[in-house]
Amino acid sequence: MIKTALLTLSTMLHLLLAGTVAAQSIEAARAAQDEGRFIEAARLGEALGTSDGFALAAESLAIHGYYVAGEPEKEALFERAMGLAEEAIRLDPANPEAHLQSAHSMGRYAQTIGAVKALARGYAGKVHKAIENALARDPEMAGAHLSLATWHSETINGAGLAARLVFRASRKRALAHYERALELAPDEKLAYLEYALGLLLLKKKRDRGKAKDLLARAIETPSKDAFDRLLHELAVEKLAALDGK
Repeated sequence: MIKTALLTLSTMLHLLLAGTVAAQSIEAARAAQDEGRFIEAARLGEALGTSDGFALAAESLAIHGYYVAGEPEKEALFERAMGLAEEAIRLDPANPEAHLQSAHSMGRYAQTIGAVKALARGYAGKVHKAIENALARDPEMAGAHLSLATWHSETINGAGLAARLVFRASRKRALAHYERALELAPDEKLAYLEYALGLLLLKKKRDRGKAKDLLARAIETPSKDAFDRLLHELAVEKLAALDGK
């Protein structure tokens, strides 16, 4: 009896310590990401061997690939990010972040290979399904609403009439999801920037003023981390380009 009790206590302590170490490790990965050490964050996240760790690793590589890496590196980074996101889903299919990062990495990869190849390889449908999977698990996930809005905008921009007929992409749905993302995350620089960029993709002259206002809001929103600072630079660049026209 006493021996059994000791063994049980030992097992509980082991589980508690393991949980603490895992929490500390994921925090270390998040800290690296916040500081802009995206490759290191990916390495730390992947080393955890957990769904959350793989999802963070995929996100970090996708961010580094899109905003920091040189053109020759991008495709390989996004392919690696896709693999990490798939592993995150395999380990925990109920994890909405894993599905969102799958959509994120596939979307960036599709941008790299070009609209024609991406459409031919079915990435429009794959990305849409991954976002829907994220929303099915967390209907109030701001990042998923933002991604779905951008999916509609980019699909319309890249596929035109086919986007409406085949993929059921629409301006109305894009705007609805952008608005919902802002409702859920009013302090996120990314939400304002992506909304502005989405309006520009839709190419309606009447949206220029709102796009400029959204870019200004993105610039005014305080930067919380290295990723926000990258977004800030992009927002400044885009607003300057619009003002110059």
